[in-house]
Amino acid sequence: MPSSKTNRIALIASAFVIIALILFAMLRDNADAITLNQANSLLQSKSVKKVIVTKEYVYLKTDNGYYKIASSQVTPRMFVDYKVEVGSESNIIAIILFLVLFLGLGSLLVKFLQNRGVFGDIRFKRSDETNNASSSLLELNSPIEAMKSDVSFSDIGGISDVKIELEEIIDFMKNPKRYKNFGARMPRGVLLVGPPGVGKTMIAKAVASAADVPFFYQSGASFVQIYVGMGAKRVHELFAAAKKNAPAIIFIDEIDAVGKKRDGQRNDEREATLNQLLTEMDGFEGSSGVIVIAATNKIDILDSALLRAGRFDRRIFVELPTKREREAILMKYLQKVPHELDVKVIANMTVGFNGAALAALVNEAALLALRQNDFHVTLEHFYQVKDKVMFGKKKLQMLNEKQKAYRITYQAGKVVVATYFDLPFEKLMLSNEKLTPSTDEPFIKEELEARVKMLIAGTVACDMRFNEHASSAKADLDEAKEITLKMCQEYGMGTAIIPESNEEELMLKRLYEETTLLLESLGEVIQNVESVLQERESISKEEVKKYINAIF
Repeated sequence: MPSSKTNRIALIASAFVIIALILFAMLRDNADAITLNQANSLLQSKSVKKVIVTKEYVYLKTDNGYYKIASSQVTPRMFVDYKVEVGSESNIIAIILFLVLFLGLGSLLVKFLQNRGVFGDIRFKRSDETNNASSSLLELNSPIEAMKSDVSFSDIGGISDVKIELEEIIDFMKNPKRYKNFGARMPRGVLLVGPPGVGKTMIAKAVASAADVPFFYQSGASFVQIYVGMGAKRVHELFAAAKKNAPAIIFIDEIDAVGKKRDGQRNDEREATLNQLLTEMDGFEGSSGVIVIAATNKIDILDSALLRAGRFDRRIFVELPTKREREAILMKYLQKVPHELDVKVIANMTVGFNGAALAALVNEAALLALRQNDFHVTLEHFYQVKDKVMFGKKKLQMLNEKQKAYRITYQAGKVVVATYFDLPFEKLMLSNEKLTPSTDEPFIKEELEARVKMLIAGTVACDMRFNEHASSAKADLDEAKEITLKMCQEYGMGTAIIPESNEEELMLKRLYEETTLLLESLGEVIQNVESVLQERESISKEEVKKYINAIF
């Protein structure tokens, strides 16, 4: 028996050696390196059977051998007559072989531990009474565990102002005695306020990573349960776990789900949960080292008791990134993407984008480049996917010749006025539903009027050319009316601070007449833009500028 066991072990060891040798043979790059001239010769002689592109090399497979050349030495035009495959076949084989090796070693380890009696006391129980309610209760009763954050501030671009605000928190978590000896205490709670997608969760994780403390993450919605008392119990367990692991950070995402204003309407479970949260935040004297960070995009609906001093003492507003911040964010996401781009141009064309939208934009551009078998992401890829990220993919209706003529004139009027007033955009396509994104920045009167003129310019151009316009103008006209209404009723930008009757109608009529005079003076520019749109269905801001500068 001992000899048979020895033979079995030797057989298994031999099998793993063979697998390792096969793995080495399959992963070894056996392609011969060639020069650019040799590659051109192979391609021109039509002897290449397959072209495979990877990040570092382009592989040429022929009947006589397998050759490689650095990707930086070739251009896509060299492979116009060939179907190009992206990736490497060896990766799949390597994964399979690694998986086989891992499972084999894992099986041996489990068998060894079983023989040693490690699993002797473990028994598995089955229950025939399992249903959705019981599984939910099990989940609620499961212990709350801390996680280690793997996000650092270096992974987040464009938050220098926010980082300065949080450096005190990080220092306090590392050196609490310094603050205690000075008689100072740090805020018990920090509230991150900002629109969705600006990176509030990532910022909280970066704080935990920089302070090197346990990170307890909970969503506000997870406290709102159908079981009476379970939400309050969950809050208590969360704070108890954090106190045991102090110093620690509790992060409550979307706190407005549990912290809404109490308006007198009966909701015992929600109120009990909120009361428990308030009580826990009041009981921090004996548990220094625990800081609560919460995130919301609806601070106006939070209960006043939650916002008072002693609970969330510090509020940090995380706004949409500025141009410089967008550049920093884009640089982070483009680090691993092969590109030939001026990041400043991309930052200019993404006014109103948040961090999540910028990440999606870079990813969509990279996917488009892969679909088109391009070796680098270019500015044209970003132009093609920008509207998809901003407004979603929208299937456009098929236009007949007459409808297309109206569309061309409509878009020409908009793009000429937008360029004349230097509104933020980089390129217009015939299929664009919106030219520039609306923002909530504080505008002065002439900037708002310029935007209204851009929104009605398409309608004005069609009325001038065809004496009528299409129903597709509705969205632009609605926005123009909304801006005009706010200017008169809310911003005091009409003829008087207190608006008179029909104030919006008079303002919109005046702006329509001024836009008509402007387009009449730019008639030659509109004709040139229409010709370009008719030919290629797109035009850049720089091209329109050249046409305008030519007549002034």
